[in-house]
Amino acid sequence: MLTRRSLLAGLGGTAAMLAAPAIPAASPGSPASPRPPRLREGDTLGLVAPAGFIADRFGIAEIEDAVRAMGLVPRSAPHMLDREGYLAGSDATRARDLTAMFADPEVRAIMAVRGGWGCARILPHLDFAVIRAHPKLLVGSSDVTALHLALAARTGIPSIHGPNAAASWPPAAWQSFHDVAFDAATPTYAVPQGLAGGLGRTAGRVRTFRSGKARGRLLGGNLSVLSALVGTPYLPDFSGAILFLEDTNEAEYRIDRMLTQLALAGILGKVAGVVFGQCTNCENPGPSFGNFTVYEVLDRQFADLRVPAFQGALIGHIASQVSIPVGVMAEIDADTGMIHLLEPAVA
Repeated sequence: MLTRRSLLAGLGGTAAMLAAPAIPAASPGSPASPRPPRLREGDTLGLVAPAGFIADRFGIAEIEDAVRAMGLVPRSAPHMLDREGYLAGSDATRARDLTAMFADPEVRAIMAVRGGWGCARILPHLDFAVIRAHPKLLVGSSDVTALHLALAARTGIPSIHGPNAAASWPPAAWQSFHDVAFDAATPTYAVPQGLAGGLGRTAGRVRTFRSGKARGRLLGGNLSVLSALVGTPYLPDFSGAILFLEDTNEAEYRIDRMLTQLALAGILGKVAGVVFGQCTNCENPGPSFGNFTVYEVLDRQFADLRVPAFQGALIGHIASQVSIPVGVMAEIDADTGMIHLLEPAVA
């Protein structure tokens, strides 16, 4: 794994080359609007802590150095180091910090420092009218899923499900982010092919639950967070969407339970296709006799949907995760494990 020092050196080289009434989300076939501006070298990147607290103030300095290595200017939210129990300050304070970043004309994009738990708690405190009037990229993953989905539901602004600022940012993750956020590219994401430690390859496999291709707007993120938003006004309409999911540290039966909730809520029945990325450490620590594997759970949930569905994309709690835009049109191929963006996330 790269050290922080080697990360900065690599990033430096690359950068040198380089509850108001709901506003309906954009329909699955129409252009996402408004589209945030792309990042350029020298832009200011706002850093926020919308969920868990940050225990080490020296970690902020390291994160800001990493942002500078991206060619950007870091601006930390004023209450970044606040703490209230396991949260980074009160709900109202965290919401004000995030809304202020959207309103600040000098801030070009916003990135969450970490996840944890707490983003859903600030949703009623966010000023979505201000956010919609100042479209900017919001970047982050894990618990930040709540913010991505709320933006899609209440503003239509595309965002990026990608590394949080405190991530290790290996070259593959950085390049994926740069392609989408800086270059306004429309890349194709593929499940990596190749042997993994021997002739029998278990890692880097495409597991196709239902064959075929599909087009739709990318919506999704962390399964635990998404399922917890069911029944709230912060979940977008999934009609005709490509649903992408990932999770970590969840036993097989809990993955089954959350997918069953999405099915019973009518969400799975609306989508045009499903991509399940990585399920990191998703194994019941108890006796496994008679237990379903995660892949059996997914197969049973997705095979009867009659829409293309596969597992294996580099989406989730892994260092080399790709940056997946939320709210833009894409096409998937469940047989080859491909996701192809049909429009850029930024202008």
